[in-house]
Parts: sequence; structure tokens; C-alpha cells
Amino acid sequence: MNSKLIHFTGICGTGMASLAVLLKLRGFRIQGSDENVYPPMSEFLAENKVVVQSGYAAANLDTVPDLVVIGNALSRGNSEVEAVLERKLSFISMAELLKEYFIRGKTSLVVTGTHGKTTTTSLLSWVFETAEKKPGFMIGGIAENFGTSCQDGAGSYFITEGDEYDTAFFDKRSKFFHYLPDQLILNNLEFDHADIFDSLEDIKKSFRLMLRLIPQNGLIVANGDDLNVSSVLEAAYSPVLTFGLGKTCDVQAVNLSVTESGMSFEVLDKSSDSSNNKQHFKINLFGEYNVRNALGVIMLARHNAIDDQTIQVAFDSFKSVRRRQEVRGVVNGITVYDDFAHHPTAIRETVNAIRQKHPGQRLIAVFEPRSNTSVLNIHQEALINSFRKADEVILTTPFRLETTPVDKRLAIQEVIKVLNEENISAHVFPEVSEIIDYLKTNCHADDVVLIMSNGKFDNIHQRLLRALKLN
Repeated sequence: MNSKLIHFTGICGTGMASLAVLLKLRGFRIQGSDENVYPPMSEFLAENKVVVQSGYAAANLDTVPDLVVIGNALSRGNSEVEAVLERKLSFISMAELLKEYFIRGKTSLVVTGTHGKTTTTSLLSWVFETAEKKPGFMIGGIAENFGTSCQDGAGSYFITEGDEYDTAFFDKRSKFFHYLPDQLILNNLEFDHADIFDSLEDIKKSFRLMLRLIPQNGLIVANGDDLNVSSVLEAAYSPVLTFGLGKTCDVQAVNLSVTESGMSFEVLDKSSDSSNNKQHFKINLFGEYNVRNALGVIMLARHNAIDDQTIQVAFDSFKSVRRRQEVRGVVNGITVYDDFAHHPTAIRETVNAIRQKHPGQRLIAVFEPRSNTSVLNIHQEALINSFRKADEVILTTPFRLETTPVDKRLAIQEVIKVLNEENISAHVFPEVSEIIDYLKTNCHADDVVLIMSNGKFDNIHQRLLRALKLN
């Protein structure tokens, strides 16, 4: 048992909880605190017997830790942050801890982009696990194949979800700067995180700087269909290969089709000298965006000498990630999904994927504008467009409405008005209980309810399933 005591302030963040468990498994003594304690990470921590203090307090540090890990959601004024600074305690960011304790000395594979990072990182990790590479990984969600968001693998690879969000109140660089990337998947690039980035160009600058960190003997595989991605690739000093559906991509997916269980496609590898450069794959995930996710995984797997047969075996047994198109239950023929989507593009792709999976069934999309970007009107038109494949749309009052300047707020009533004018039935309910009452009354057998939020959404999923059972 390592006698070193590490305290995690903000431990219920996905990355924080993951690292806390990894270090506990190494024998460190772990404690933590948070004021937002909810599944799935609260359950994950409990399963691993990590004690979490509810709420922040200087007293949580009275048993003096050897190191304090400070989550990036915390800022000056937080009681534990102030205690750390006043008592001159050793502290570190989550990203820096991950680099020094787990990544350094390994071949670092990093998955970046605005959307699809968690699913892609999970899929990449499972392919490497299936190939007996024994990878370490940290994922921004619970990967169902592993039952965890992290693994301290014995092999020579570490796979990380590379988030562009800032590192900590004392380090405003994007977290992915810390991950020592040798090989990179760059899925897509859009404006997001309006609380820390001023513009799309501001985000591009961060990605350009990160690309400079990849060594010349490394590899970048990037979405060649995304113009924003293409515009940052000139900053690369290492080899670049593109993937996508377009003919100009080095590795192209062709002959896509929707199957009963997901997507089927062929991979045309124009970068290969082999005459046998077209290979069939299938994934048990729906949506074109998941085909692109799979392409990036295939390219890095092949680059690391994993054969196509092993890749397909991994694809066949892949179970996805909690809160990504996750079926939370089926009651009286009504299917309830949970998804983490909160950016309009992610919402659109998720709605489209569920539509592909359930053709002919009534699809009701329920969305909580909660993220720092989704509560603003900068993507209002795109948000409206994202719901066009839904039959009905239900929105709730944007999170932290009172702290958002009036001229920048998402105009919920305008969104509802436009959708109704386009014959998409749309409603807004301020309270979750009102949404549940409405769905309980109006849902029928064969309906599909897709609930999307990047927060706990007041436990709407379980509350709705209970209400439907009593109906």
C-alpha cells in the first residue's frame, strides 16, 4: 500500500473520477469532494470504494494530503482552492497528473475533435484490448466493454480522450496539450465552449498549437470531409492521412448501408500500395458520423499492426458507452434513450441515428439546453435544424438563464415557433415534472423518446420510466 494521500477536489468529473480510481488501484490513498454528485460517476466511485465528501469545505483538507488534484470546474473563491493556496499545499491539474503518472513513457494515442471523442476513444481502446495490446486508457464516459472509464494497462500504449476545454483555473491551456500525443485522431472541429473560447478561430489556434507537439515519427489521421479540420492541418510537422466519405480522402468509406444492428461499409485505402485495398467492415452503431469514427480507429489500428480481422472482431463485440445512444428502458412498447448530445451538430447526428435505427416509429426528442454554449443564441438556427428528423420536440428552460445576458440568450419560444410552423410539434416545459406528465399522457406503444443533456437532467430518465410503468 502506497502511503501517499491524494485529495481530488471536484472528484465527480469524469476525468477526475477516472484518475482517482486508477491511482487507488495503484495503491494510493484517495479521498475527494464535490457538490455535483450524480450517476454515472458517483456510482463508479462507490463501486471502487472511493469516499466522496458532498460539498466543498476547507475542513476536507484537515487531514493534510500529499497532493491535491484540482478539477477544471473549480475557480478562485472555492473554499478548498483557497485552503490549498493559503496552506501552501502541493497541487496539480488533472491533465498534468495524467501525463506524469500514466502517459509519460508510453506510446500516446489521443482522440480529439468537437464531437464523437468518447465513442471513438472507447472503440479504439476496445480494438487494442481485443488485439491483446493491454492498453491503458482514459475515456470521458463509462465504456460498457470495460465497465469503467479508465484502465492502467500493462502494455506500451495509453489512449486518451483529448478534450480542448481548459486545464484548470491556474492553467488555461486546452487539456490535450498535456497528453504527449504520438498519434492523433482529429474527428471534426466546430465552435463550442463559448465560456472559454471567443470564436471558431480561437479554437483553431489551440488545435494548431497542439498539432505542433506531435513528433515527426508520429501520425495524424484527420477527417478530410471537415473544412475546419483541413484548415488547421498545415500546422502539422508529422505525417497526415485523411479519412471520410469524400473522394479526396486518403481512406474513404464507400457503399454505406444501414443494417438491422448498425452500419455496413467498405474501406477504400488509397494510401496503400496493395492491390487488395478495399475491405468490408460493419459496426453495431448507427449514423454516418459513427462510420467516420470507425475510420479513424481502423487507421490507427492498422498503423499499429492490428489486422482487419481483429478489428472486425472488436467491432462485433463493441458495446458503446453509457449516455451515448443508451437505451435506459422499454416500458409498454415505449423506448427511452439517454444521450450526452448538447451541441447542435451532435444533436442532429444523434436524432438522425435514432431515426435510422427506428424507421417508421414516432420519435420524440427531449433536450435540456445546459452547456455554456447551448444556452446561447449563437447556434440557434443550427439547433432548429438539428431536430428536423424528429416528429416531436420538447425543450426545457435553458440552464443558468438568469446569469446569461438577455441579448445572448437562446430564444426558446422562437425555436418552438419555427418548429411548429414546419409541422414539427414542439413544446417547452420549465419543469421536468411537466415533461414527464406530458409524455406519460401522450406516449403510445412503439414511440421512441430520445432525451439529450450533458447533465443529470433531474433524473428524468428513471422518473419517466417509473411513470410509464404506472400508466
